[in-house]
Amino acid sequence: MTWFAAGRPQHSGSGPRRHFHPRSDVANTNAAQRLNHGSTLLAASVLLDSGLEHYRGQYFNRAMYTPVLVSSAVLASSLHGAGDAGARSSRVRHAVQALAGLTGVVGLGFHAYNVGKREGGYRWENLFYAAPIGAPFALTLAGVLGGAAERVRDADPRDALLLGLPAGPLLAAGTALGLAGTVGEAGLLHFRGAYHNPAMFLPVSVPPLAGALLAWAAVRGSGRRPLTRGWLWATAALGLGGVGFHTYGISRKMGGWRNWSQNLLSGPPLPAPPAFTGLALAGLAALDLLERREHA
Repeated sequence: MTWFAAGRPQHSGSGPRRHFHPRSDVANTNAAQRLNHGSTLLAASVLLDSGLEHYRGQYFNRAMYTPVLVSSAVLASSLHGAGDAGARSSRVRHAVQALAGLTGVVGLGFHAYNVGKREGGYRWENLFYAAPIGAPFALTLAGVLGGAAERVRDADPRDALLLGLPAGPLLAAGTALGLAGTVGEAGLLHFRGAYHNPAMFLPVSVPPLAGALLAWAAVRGSGRRPLTRGWLWATAALGLGGVGFHTYGISRKMGGWRNWSQNLLSGPPLPAPPAFTGLALAGLAALDLLERREHA
């Protein structure tokens, strides 16, 4: 749906905002839209995953509605950004993305408290079965990517900056860290599932290499990187393919999809794998900016 929102790619200059060469503005806008694609997928993943998981927890704390509401707002904001082919940033979208970043950090604190208050505190059993400790940070990542999209859209196309640093290397490093965190979460939950299917090793083998290649690109800061780009596309495909694997996992539970109302809650989380796709798209945007900076 994010690609439908984006519509046709921009092929010409987009307005009188700046005196930079139109092709430079187009490069920034396209990178911003790709960041919005990544933010959209992460927000959709958080919306569906937190909605299901908090429904399973019967929303016993009213704060459990917060990620559902905020991720819905981020999803709408990122879809709007993905469809915006203009070169101006939006203060409203930026504010929504900042709220998401803050909400994810607060949620991380709630989940950490939930794990720690259980009998035995921070032990493996509680990390397996309490609130997933790293899950709220996906909302922070969605907000950060959306916020970065707004900053990149409005930046000097000859040398886009974020927080006073070159946008390409900073986004590459940040995305590599995001991939590392997501791999840790997938590794923990797949360990709980005893890696009973060899395909369960894919999320702990393909994305880590993509993250390492991206981190190396951030350090090097220049040059075309077809291997990194190809591995990021493989990670993006893995995220979408993971939905199929999780669908199959739900079908193998007692009653299969005929008992969907129970198995959707107790089976593998259906919305979780696309988080890899979102981060891979952010990594591709970082490569776009790195290559653009080299040729500016």
